[in-house]
Parts: sequence; C-alpha cells; structure tokens
Amino acid sequence: MDYYEVLGVAKTSSPEELKKAYRKLALKYHPDKNPDDKKAEERFKQISEAYAVLSDKEKRQNYDTYGAEGFQQRYSQEDIFKGADLNDILREFGFNFGGGGGRGSFRTSRGGGDPFSSFFQQGQGGPGGFQQGPPPKGQDLSLELPIALDEVLHGAEKTISLGRGGKSDKVSVRIPAGIESGKKLRVTGKGNPSQFGGPPGDLYLLINVLSHDLFSREGDDLLVDQKVPYSSMVLGGKVDVPTLEGKTLSVKVPHGTQANAKLRLKGHGLPAGPHGPRGDLFVRLNVEIPKSLDKEQKKLVGELQEKGL
Repeated sequence: MDYYEVLGVAKTSSPEELKKAYRKLALKYHPDKNPDDKKAEERFKQISEAYAVLSDKEKRQNYDTYGAEGFQQRYSQEDIFKGADLNDILREFGFNFGGGGGRGSFRTSRGGGDPFSSFFQQGQGGPGGFQQGPPPKGQDLSLELPIALDEVLHGAEKTISLGRGGKSDKVSVRIPAGIESGKKLRVTGKGNPSQFGGPPGDLYLLINVLSHDLFSREGDDLLVDQKVPYSSMVLGGKVDVPTLEGKTLSVKVPHGTQANAKLRLKGHGLPAGPHGPRGDLFVRLNVEIPKSLDKEQKKLVGELQEKGL
C-alpha cells in the first residue's frame, strides 16, 4: 500500500497538506457517513493508517527510506498507531468520542492498542460497533526462498529470519522433496499482525531452485555432461558418472556411440513430489579431445587419420 497514493498527496507534501488531505477523506469515508458500507469502511482504515505514518516524522522517514514492504517488516500495526491521536482531527466533525454513546467513537491508544477497536468489534451491534462477523486478518508477506538442487532431492528444513516491528522472528519451514521453482509455500500466521484485532496474515515463500555446477534439471529428470575418450566411443568402454547424492556409477558405453548421445540411468533423477517416484539421470557423452599428445600418441592418431578415422 502506497501511503502517499492512499491520501492523494505528493511525497513532498507538508504536514499541513497531509492533515488537510486526511480531514477531507476521513469526513467522506467515516463510518457514520457510510453505514454498512464495507468499501468505505476499508478505505477509512487505509487513510487512517496512512496518516498515522506520514504525520509522524520518524515513521515517515523510515517509510521513505525502506519503502512500503521494508517499512511493514519493521513496524507492526501497534507500532504504526502508537502515539497517534486522530481524535484531534475527527473531533472537528462533531462525532461522539470517548466511552459513551455514538457509533463514531474512535480511540487511539498511546500505549499501542488497536485504534479501531471501538469501530470494528466482532458481532457488536450496539453503540461503538457496526461490523458484523470476524475482523479482517493482517497483511500477508511474500519472500523469495533460494534452495539448492540437492535440497530438492531430499527435502530440507529452513530457518528464516523475519524483521517485523523492529524485532527479529525466526520461522522454521519444511521444504518438500521434488519442489520446483515458482512454487509457493504458505506458513500460516507468520505474516503481519492484524490492525483490527483479527488473526495475523500468512507468509508466502516463493521457491527459487538455484543452478548446479554439474547437473541441470528437466522436470523430474537430471542431465549431466561427461567427456569420454574417442577410443571408448568407437570401441566401447566404461565411464564414471557422478550422481546428485554424491555417488559414482560405472556406466557402459556401447561401441559406435555418437557425440552428444545420451545414456539413461533409471531412478537417479529427482522425486516427483514428496512421495513420488524418482525421475532419471541422463548422461550426455562428448568426445574428449586431448590438449597435448606425446610422440607415440601423435603417431597413432596420424595412422588413424591415414585410415580415414
């Protein structure tokens, strides 16, 4: 949420301009002006949050420095409204404030309490509340999570450090085997807290599988390039092939194998999900050309050249 856009002001706006914009919007979207209007209700919450941040010099500076996402990670909803007193502005509208009487009661807590508690109380139909049903949950968070290819093979346990409201929160998440780039993992309740007394939002982790030095991925299959001497390609032989789990397999090379031919090693690829079967490992064979030859080798290669090989 872009607080400047919510209030319809420029980033260079003065405190007086911010206050003027908030007064205009708050009067338009105030609950007493829009009974049972969910869209107006949500708009009123947004403009109040935006003004609470931008009217505070320190919070505004942090918002301008870190941007919306970085600010939300550093400030909880309690921190955002802590010290804010929107009553000074809303009182000008003639609504009832404090503990008694009308639906317009808006109380901000200098101790960091929920500023909308008197507006949005679950199931309360009398004075001070108009919303029926549960309060909305907090804002969801999204982060990219890089993982190694061998973690795709076995699955992994990751610990993520989240900075929210000036505090660090460590979250453990299980990475299922076979996961692909672009998939999202949801961690319930690890998003931002609700500003209206509801449950916290969720944390969404966007998976990014990092490239590997040896292996490339093709779905559930793996591909590895292996160099083979020319003689083994022509006459047949064996070649040692590494696997992702750290083993080395001795693989037979058929005689007359062509360059870039692929050999299939069944069941040595990646799993198709946490409990699915494993894909295959394909070995792409390339002729190994020596960079230097001794006298005997040059003679033999020369003889092969004379024979048209």
